Amino acid sequence: MAVQTLDRAFDIVELLSRETGGLNLTEIATRMNLNKSTAHRILAALQERGYVEKREQGKVYRLGLEFIELSSAFLNSLELKTEAQPILNQLSRQTGQTVFMAIMREGDVVYIDKVESFNSLRRYKIIGKRMPSYATSLGKSLLTGLTEAEIVKLYENRPFNKITEYTIDNVHDLLKEVDLTRRRGWAHDNQENELGTMCVGAPIYDYRNMVVAAVSVAWEIEGQPDLDLKRVAALVVEATQEISHRMGYRWKTSSVKPL
Repeated sequence: MAVQTLDRAFDIVELLSRETGGLNLTEIATRMNLNKSTAHRILAALQERGYVEKREQGKVYRLGLEFIELSSAFLNSLELKTEAQPILNQLSRQTGQTVFMAIMREGDVVYIDKVESFNSLRRYKIIGKRMPSYATSLGKSLLTGLTEAEIVKLYENRPFNKITEYTIDNVHDLLKEVDLTRRRGWAHDNQENELGTMCVGAPIYDYRNMVVAAVSVAWEIEGQPDLDLKRVAALVVEATQEISHRMGYRWKTSSVKPL
Protein backbone atom coordinates (compact mmCIF):
# COMPACT_ATOMS: atom_id res chain seq x y z
CA MET A 1 0.00 0.00 0.00
CA ALA A 2 2.86 2.37 0.86
CA VAL A 3 4.47 1.71 -2.54
CA GLN A 4 1.17 2.45 -4.29
CA THR A 5 0.88 5.74 -2.41
CA LEU A 6 4.44 6.60 -3.38
CA ASP A 7 3.66 5.88 -7.04
CA ARG A 8 0.62 8.14 -6.84
CA ALA A 9 2.69 10.90 -5.25
CA PHE A 10 5.18 10.73 -8.11
CA ASP A 11 2.31 10.71 -10.61
CA ILE A 12 0.98 13.93 -9.07
CA VAL A 13 4.43 15.53 -9.09
CA GLU A 14 4.90 14.66 -12.77
CA LEU A 15 1.43 16.02 -13.57
CA LEU A 16 2.16 19.33 -11.84
CA SER A 17 5.51 19.57 -13.62
CA ARG A 18 3.63 19.66 -16.92
CA GLU A 19 1.02 22.13 -15.69
CA THR A 20 3.01 25.26 -14.92
CA GLY A 21 -0.14 27.21 -14.11
CA GLY A 22 -1.10 24.71 -11.44
CA LEU A 23 -4.23 22.61 -10.85
CA ASN A 24 -6.88 22.53 -8.16
CA LEU A 25 -7.76 19.49 -6.06
CA THR A 26 -10.68 18.42 -8.25
CA GLU A 27 -8.59 18.61 -11.43
CA ILE A 28 -5.76 16.61 -9.88
CA ALA A 29 -8.09 13.94 -8.51
CA THR A 30 -9.87 13.63 -11.85
CA ARG A 31 -6.69 13.49 -13.94
CA MET A 32 -5.13 10.91 -11.60
CA ASN A 33 -8.34 8.89 -11.26
CA LEU A 34 -8.24 9.31 -7.44
CA ASN A 35 -10.91 10.24 -4.95
CA LYS A 36 -10.50 13.70 -3.47
CA SER A 37 -9.61 12.52 0.02
CA THR A 38 -6.70 10.39 -1.25
CA ALA A 39 -5.46 13.17 -3.53
CA HIS A 40 -5.73 15.70 -0.69
CA ARG A 41 -3.81 13.46 1.70
CA ILE A 42 -0.93 13.00 -0.76
CA LEU A 43 -0.85 16.72 -1.62
CA ALA A 44 -0.80 17.63 2.07
CA ALA A 45 2.24 15.41 2.64
CA LEU A 46 4.03 16.88 -0.37
CA GLN A 47 3.12 20.39 0.74
CA GLU A 48 4.46 19.80 4.24
CA ARG A 49 7.86 18.82 2.80
CA GLY A 50 7.92 21.79 0.44
CA TYR A 51 7.56 19.82 -2.78
CA VAL A 52 4.13 21.27 -3.50
CA GLU A 53 2.78 24.72 -2.68
CA LYS A 54 -0.82 25.87 -2.59
CA ARG A 55 -2.05 29.25 -3.66
CA GLU A 56 -5.00 30.18 -1.46
CA GLN A 57 -6.50 32.33 -4.20
CA GLY A 58 -8.07 29.77 -6.50
CA LYS A 59 -6.75 26.93 -4.31
CA VAL A 60 -4.30 25.90 -7.00
CA TYR A 61 -1.43 23.48 -6.35
CA ARG A 62 1.98 23.93 -7.97
CA LEU A 63 5.42 22.41 -7.55
CA GLY A 64 7.26 23.88 -4.57
CA LEU A 65 10.66 25.47 -4.09
CA GLU A 66 12.14 22.29 -2.67
CA PHE A 67 12.33 20.87 -6.18
CA ILE A 68 14.34 23.89 -7.33
CA GLU A 69 16.82 23.42 -4.49
CA LEU A 70 17.19 19.71 -5.20
CA SER A 71 17.56 20.26 -8.93
CA SER A 72 20.11 23.04 -8.45
CA ALA A 73 22.20 20.92 -6.10
CA PHE A 74 22.18 18.04 -8.57
CA LEU A 75 22.81 20.10 -11.69
CA ASN A 76 25.61 22.06 -10.04
CA SER A 77 27.35 18.77 -9.27
CA LEU A 78 27.38 17.77 -12.91
CA GLU A 79 30.59 18.43 -14.76
CA LEU A 80 30.61 17.99 -18.48
CA LYS A 81 34.00 16.33 -18.78
CA THR A 82 33.32 13.96 -15.90
CA GLU A 83 29.98 12.88 -17.33
CA ALA A 84 31.27 12.64 -20.88
CA GLN A 85 34.57 10.80 -20.32
CA PRO A 86 33.33 7.19 -20.30
CA ILE A 87 31.10 7.86 -23.30
CA LEU A 88 33.96 9.44 -25.26
CA ASN A 89 36.14 6.43 -24.45
CA GLN A 90 33.41 4.08 -25.66
CA LEU A 91 32.92 6.07 -28.85
CA SER A 92 36.64 5.86 -29.59
CA ARG A 93 36.58 2.10 -29.04
CA GLN A 94 33.51 1.68 -31.23
CA THR A 95 34.95 3.61 -34.15
CA GLY A 96 38.64 2.94 -33.60
CA GLN A 97 39.22 6.64 -34.25
CA THR A 98 40.10 9.85 -32.43
CA VAL A 99 37.28 11.60 -30.56
CA PHE A 100 37.17 15.31 -29.70
CA MET A 101 34.96 17.37 -27.41
CA ALA A 102 34.75 21.15 -27.63
CA ILE A 103 32.83 24.21 -26.49
CA MET A 104 32.32 27.57 -28.18
CA ARG A 105 33.99 30.76 -26.99
CA GLU A 106 33.68 34.06 -28.85
CA GLY A 107 32.56 32.26 -31.97
CA ASP A 108 35.50 29.85 -32.05
CA VAL A 109 35.71 26.16 -31.24
CA VAL A 110 37.77 25.51 -28.09
CA TYR A 111 38.88 21.92 -27.56
CA ILE A 112 38.40 20.64 -24.03
CA ASP A 113 39.09 16.91 -24.46
CA LYS A 114 40.50 14.33 -26.84
CA VAL A 115 40.43 10.54 -26.74
CA GLU A 116 42.53 8.35 -29.01
CA SER A 117 42.24 4.65 -29.66
CA PHE A 118 45.65 4.29 -27.99
CA ASN A 119 47.29 6.09 -25.09
CA SER A 120 49.09 9.22 -26.21
CA LEU A 121 50.48 12.31 -24.53
CA ARG A 122 49.48 14.24 -27.65
CA ARG A 123 45.92 14.44 -26.35
CA TYR A 124 46.92 17.26 -24.01
CA LYS A 125 48.32 19.40 -26.82
CA ILE A 126 44.84 19.94 -28.22
CA ILE A 127 43.29 21.14 -24.94
CA GLY A 128 42.56 24.85 -25.18
CA LYS A 129 43.31 25.05 -28.90
CA ARG A 130 40.97 27.26 -30.92
CA MET A 131 39.65 26.64 -34.41
CA PRO A 132 37.17 28.55 -36.57
CA SER A 133 33.68 27.15 -36.16
CA TYR A 134 32.83 27.36 -39.87
CA ALA A 135 35.61 24.88 -40.76
CA THR A 136 34.85 22.03 -38.36
CA SER A 137 32.04 19.60 -37.63
CA LEU A 138 32.35 20.61 -33.98
CA GLY A 139 31.80 24.24 -34.90
CA LYS A 140 28.82 23.57 -37.12
CA SER A 141 27.30 21.48 -34.31
CA LEU A 142 27.84 24.28 -31.79
CA LEU A 143 26.37 26.86 -34.15
CA THR A 144 23.05 25.00 -34.12
CA GLY A 145 22.55 26.56 -30.71
CA LEU A 146 22.37 30.01 -32.32
CA THR A 147 19.62 31.53 -34.43
CA GLU A 148 20.25 32.47 -38.05
CA ALA A 149 20.34 36.15 -37.08
CA GLU A 150 22.89 35.46 -34.35
CA ILE A 151 25.14 33.59 -36.78
CA VAL A 152 24.92 36.42 -39.32
CA LYS A 153 25.84 38.93 -36.62
CA LEU A 154 28.70 36.73 -35.42
CA TYR A 155 30.27 36.78 -38.88
CA GLU A 156 29.46 40.40 -39.67
CA ASN A 157 33.04 41.51 -39.12
CA ARG A 158 34.72 38.12 -39.02
CA PRO A 159 36.66 36.90 -42.09
CA PHE A 160 36.32 33.43 -43.58
CA ASN A 161 39.85 32.11 -44.09
CA LYS A 162 40.23 29.37 -46.68
CA ILE A 163 42.12 26.74 -44.70
CA THR A 164 41.73 24.23 -47.53
CA GLU A 165 40.07 24.38 -50.93
CA TYR A 166 36.95 22.85 -49.33
CA THR A 167 36.54 25.36 -46.50
CA ILE A 168 33.27 27.31 -46.35
CA ASP A 169 34.04 30.93 -47.23
CA ASN A 170 30.75 32.79 -46.79
CA VAL A 171 27.94 33.08 -44.29
CA HIS A 172 25.26 31.98 -46.76
CA ASP A 173 26.83 28.54 -47.24
CA LEU A 174 27.51 28.31 -43.51
CA LEU A 175 23.85 28.93 -42.71
CA LYS A 176 22.86 26.13 -45.09
CA GLU A 177 25.30 23.76 -43.41
CA VAL A 178 24.07 24.67 -39.93
CA ASP A 179 20.47 24.20 -41.00
CA LEU A 180 21.29 20.77 -42.43
CA THR A 181 23.13 19.89 -39.21
CA ARG A 182 20.16 20.96 -37.12
CA ARG A 183 17.70 18.93 -39.20
CA ARG A 184 19.62 15.66 -39.34
CA GLY A 185 21.32 15.94 -35.95
CA TRP A 186 24.98 15.80 -37.02
CA ALA A 187 27.58 17.83 -38.91
CA HIS A 188 30.08 16.81 -41.58
CA ASP A 189 33.57 18.23 -42.15
CA ASN A 190 34.87 16.93 -45.47
CA GLN A 191 38.52 18.06 -45.55
CA GLU A 192 37.45 21.61 -44.66
CA ASN A 193 39.92 21.98 -41.81
CA GLU A 194 42.63 19.57 -42.89
CA LEU A 195 43.19 17.91 -46.25
CA GLY A 196 42.74 14.15 -46.13
CA THR A 197 40.76 14.26 -42.90
CA MET A 198 37.04 13.60 -42.43
CA CYS A 199 35.04 14.51 -39.31
CA VAL A 200 31.52 13.94 -38.04
CA GLY A 201 30.19 15.92 -35.07
CA ALA A 202 27.00 16.41 -33.07
CA PRO A 203 25.86 18.84 -30.33
CA ILE A 204 25.43 18.24 -26.61
CA TYR A 205 22.50 19.84 -24.78
CA ASP A 206 22.05 20.61 -21.09
CA TYR A 207 19.02 20.77 -18.78
CA ARG A 208 18.10 24.20 -20.19
CA ASN A 209 17.80 22.67 -23.69
CA MET A 210 20.83 24.73 -24.73
CA VAL A 211 23.77 23.57 -26.84
CA VAL A 212 26.74 23.57 -24.45
CA ALA A 213 29.33 21.45 -26.25
CA ALA A 214 29.90 19.11 -29.18
CA VAL A 215 31.64 15.82 -29.90
CA SER A 216 33.29 14.69 -33.11
CA VAL A 217 35.07 11.68 -34.56
CA ALA A 218 37.92 12.29 -37.01
CA TRP A 219 39.75 9.93 -39.34
CA GLU A 220 42.15 9.95 -42.27
CA ILE A 221 40.38 9.19 -45.52
CA GLU A 222 43.34 7.37 -47.07
CA GLY A 223 43.86 5.19 -44.02
CA GLN A 224 40.14 4.40 -43.60
CA PRO A 225 38.65 4.39 -47.11
CA ASP A 226 35.87 1.97 -46.19
CA LEU A 227 34.77 3.65 -42.96
CA ASP A 228 30.99 4.11 -43.17
CA LEU A 229 30.10 7.78 -42.71
CA LYS A 230 26.50 7.01 -41.76
CA ARG A 231 27.52 4.43 -39.17
CA VAL A 232 29.98 6.87 -37.57
CA ALA A 233 27.32 9.60 -37.58
CA ALA A 234 24.85 7.29 -35.84
CA LEU A 235 27.41 6.42 -33.15
CA VAL A 236 28.32 10.08 -32.60
CA VAL A 237 24.65 11.07 -32.26
CA GLU A 238 24.07 8.19 -29.84
CA ALA A 239 27.03 9.33 -27.74
CA THR A 240 25.98 12.99 -27.64
CA GLN A 241 22.42 12.01 -26.75
CA GLU A 242 23.72 10.00 -23.81
CA ILE A 243 25.92 12.86 -22.61
CA SER A 244 23.01 15.28 -23.03
CA HIS A 245 20.82 12.94 -20.99
CA ARG A 246 23.43 12.94 -18.23
CA MET A 247 23.48 16.73 -18.36
CA GLY A 248 19.75 16.84 -17.68
CA TYR A 249 18.40 17.19 -21.20
CA ARG A 250 15.22 15.36 -22.16
CA TRP A 251 14.59 14.72 -25.85
CA LYS A 252 11.15 15.97 -26.84
CA THR A 253 11.02 14.13 -30.16
CA SER A 254 12.84 11.45 -32.07
CA SER A 255 13.64 13.87 -34.86
CA VAL A 256 17.38 13.10 -34.94
CA LYS A 257 17.83 10.96 -38.02
CA PRO A 258 21.38 10.16 -39.09
CA LEU A 259 21.37 10.19 -42.91
